[in-house]
Amino acid sequence: MITLIKNIKELLQVRETSVSKVSGAEMDVLPTLKNAFLVLEDNLIADFGEMSNLPEVQADKIIDATGKIILPSWCDSHTHIVYAGNREQEFVDRINGFTYEEIANRGGGILNSAKKLNETSEEEIYEQSKLRLEEVMLLGTGAVEIKSGYGLTVDGELKMLRVIKKLAANYPVTIKSTFLGAHAFPLHYKENKSGYIDEIITKMLPEIAKDKLADYVDIFCETDYFSVEETEKIMKAGIEHGLKPKIHVNQFNSIGGIQAGIKFGALSVDHLEIMNPEDIEALKNTETMPVALPSCSYFLSIPYTPAREMIKAGLPLALATDFNPGSTPSGNMNFVVATACIKMKMTPEEAINAATINGAYAMGISETHGSITKGKKANLILTKPITSYYQIPYAFGSNLIESVFVEGEIFK
Repeated sequence: MITLIKNIKELLQVRETSVSKVSGAEMDVLPTLKNAFLVLEDNLIADFGEMSNLPEVQADKIIDATGKIILPSWCDSHTHIVYAGNREQEFVDRINGFTYEEIANRGGGILNSAKKLNETSEEEIYEQSKLRLEEVMLLGTGAVEIKSGYGLTVDGELKMLRVIKKLAANYPVTIKSTFLGAHAFPLHYKENKSGYIDEIITKMLPEIAKDKLADYVDIFCETDYFSVEETEKIMKAGIEHGLKPKIHVNQFNSIGGIQAGIKFGALSVDHLEIMNPEDIEALKNTETMPVALPSCSYFLSIPYTPAREMIKAGLPLALATDFNPGSTPSGNMNFVVATACIKMKMTPEEAINAATINGAYAMGISETHGSITKGKKANLILTKPITSYYQIPYAFGSNLIESVFVEGEIFK
């Protein structure tokens, strides 16, 4: 199947030679082509260029994109969209003055989600989760990472990972799976933290590796959750079972989690709302991608990742949603890009780079996703007629997407 899209007002993130990521000042450079064409062959990008150089194409389908912009689909490298129920009551509790930590300390938060998940059948969790996945795909996400972490039992974690595997099998979107058994300590292990860590290492990880249920291992490295020492122990065990680390760090406190992630070759360190100069310095010249989650900061009214300081220091930065029932009940990457511009003072070019090519890097898929490059996946966003790509973050409350292409086909 050959599809020709012609008269494209502007084609964004055009890279003749694929790059794995962009850092520092490079983040403000977004290569584009105006008055362009794009050729898709089956599920891949076959050709592109200016309309004046359009070759003879025997297309099965022709789309006229006059006045419209095309960019690579969003790569959302941090989500928790497999869960049961919701935590809307906690949303009201926060309005009434309770903090995220106070809600967690009285049995809410992650433990609340874990209770619901373990009481819900695998089939029902799948049915709830597929609706969220379909929603984010229609909002332009063409690749998504999904974490476990609401089971906190052997059966619960495996159940979540099986649901993620089923979603990956049933939908054309690229899905990466992350094991986050170390999301919180279950109540019955509150006085025996080493016992739960042993369960993760000796029971969960071997089962996950045996059935190839995850690509990555994650740990919530934070005060009152998992210490740096505990995080390193679990990362080491995950690596021994073939899982590369991607870890939650610096959401509320800077306790050395970034340095631990770098030490163990973490693909990404995520959250980063609280960043000290030594944290920024530690990330320089590493292969670890910093990932910001601005809609989490928006929803919880906590600080935003200091993007300007990090980019000025020469670091790369990716953006993701953190879609989850407690701190970010939204998987809208368009809102994430807008919020990064509005609240983190990222330029539209930086934000789009962070949500495409750098997001792909943070999922380990930059060879196949994140840019308009020949041979990459034909996962694309076709906008409605808009004045420029600045309108994407500017009109933050509007849906400017006309069509989403996943594997070369319009997703409906």
